[in-house]
Amino acid sequence: MPTLSGVGRKEGRHWLDPSTWHLRTRLVLVAMALLVAICGAIGLFSYASMDSFLTKQLDDRLSQASRISNNAGRPPSGNPSGRQDPLDGPGQGVGTLFARINGENVNSGFLAKDATRASLSPEDDQVLLALRRDGTPVDRTLSTGSYRLVAVEAPYGDVIVTGLPLDEKQNTLSSLVWTMVIVSMGGLALIGLAGTVLIRRTMKPLEQLSEVATQVSQLPLDAGEVALAVRVPPSNAHPGTEVGSVGHALNLMLDNVSRALEARQQSETKVRQFVADASHELRTPLTAIRGYTELMRMTEDFTPDGKKSLARVQSQSERMTTLVEDLLLLARLDEGQPLKISDVDLTQLVVETVSDEKVMAPDRVWQLELPDEPVVVRGDATQLHQVLANLLSNARKHTDPGTTVVTGVMRSADGSAVVTVTDNGAGIPPEFVDRVFARFARADAARTSPAGSASGWGAAGAAAAEGTSGLGLSIVQSIVEAHGGTVEVTSRPGRTEFALHLPCEPPAA
Repeated sequence: MPTLSGVGRKEGRHWLDPSTWHLRTRLVLVAMALLVAICGAIGLFSYASMDSFLTKQLDDRLSQASRISNNAGRPPSGNPSGRQDPLDGPGQGVGTLFARINGENVNSGFLAKDATRASLSPEDDQVLLALRRDGTPVDRTLSTGSYRLVAVEAPYGDVIVTGLPLDEKQNTLSSLVWTMVIVSMGGLALIGLAGTVLIRRTMKPLEQLSEVATQVSQLPLDAGEVALAVRVPPSNAHPGTEVGSVGHALNLMLDNVSRALEARQQSETKVRQFVADASHELRTPLTAIRGYTELMRMTEDFTPDGKKSLARVQSQSERMTTLVEDLLLLARLDEGQPLKISDVDLTQLVVETVSDEKVMAPDRVWQLELPDEPVVVRGDATQLHQVLANLLSNARKHTDPGTTVVTGVMRSADGSAVVTVTDNGAGIPPEFVDRVFARFARADAARTSPAGSASGWGAAGAAAAEGTSGLGLSIVQSIVEAHGGTVEVTSRPGRTEFALHLPCEPPAA
């Protein structure tokens, strides 16, 4: 029993519509999104913790530098003008900023990299003047860079501003950010690849279930013998797991469907065999009835009513003979009996068939639309003649006298032959068009008795008078399909067209 084979993916997937994505794709993306959120949360927490730690450490250093600056900036006893520059004192690092504010006068500077004192710009002095003098550290950006500053009002009246550069803190935080980004990206890439492989392996059984269901959906289950042999592999049909339970249930469903299809096929085969056998057996008594009827008409004397009754017996036996022959032909077509293939000139066949109908119905206008070159196909000449005869007879029975019936033959662009039968009658009722090729399908007018009036698919009481079995168009469809072709009908008031499409070569038996 075959299991799985490659099945094409369904079209219609759009990357902007998540509902069309594979389940494994959505699982990987959800997992990656969760990991990104976790990495982001860890990164933010780490950044905030490191920033708090470095700020506290910088504030401690700044507090120590501020005490040194205050002590160094205190004026000596008896010599107020001989104050020492705090930047010249011991323990001051490179980049340390100092400023003494006396009223609106600012004496500021910072310790450059070469351990010399450098001055600040007037704009920087204005920033220092605007500082709060309560000893609270604040961050400010000066012309020489970013600083952590603290302003303290000294007991001797001056305001002492001390600052430390933020470069070291910012460089540390920047390094931390880049480290977290690089490590997170690498980890996400590795986890994404590993997750994709693991999820793909985990989802493989579901993909196999989908492939089995797709294969079954593509099988022709509507008619004929159906080999429903595709099944879910035993490894994915173990009822102990969720996926296995689905696979097991799918196999049970397929087994049930397979048994139902086999029973249906056996029933159809019996019905077809019965119809074929019954039709074959009925031909002999019907032939005898017709023969004895003819003999009685020639050898016996009947009253006018007796002759009329005998004529009715003969006409009904002929109609039943036609019905039996049609049923027998359909049964043989259903059994797929091989065609008697030969070269068939459709152009000549159309001319002959239309000529026969013109003799039977001279009150219709019969027209031909033929190509300059003969249209030749490979097929069964007898059956193709019956197709044309049925279509033309259908047009004759269901249209009023004076109706124009046009029969055309042509080659289509793909090389197939096209035969059309078009009339300008009343048309087929819209509710009847979809089932016009069904067996024993007849419009209401065709079901009326010969004495009744008819209106509808074409017109007329003539259709009712001749009587229709409802098998003519079904025979047309069966024969055309046996030749690998198609038949279509379009109808509206004033125009009804049947179009046959026949390939150059019929399918192999």
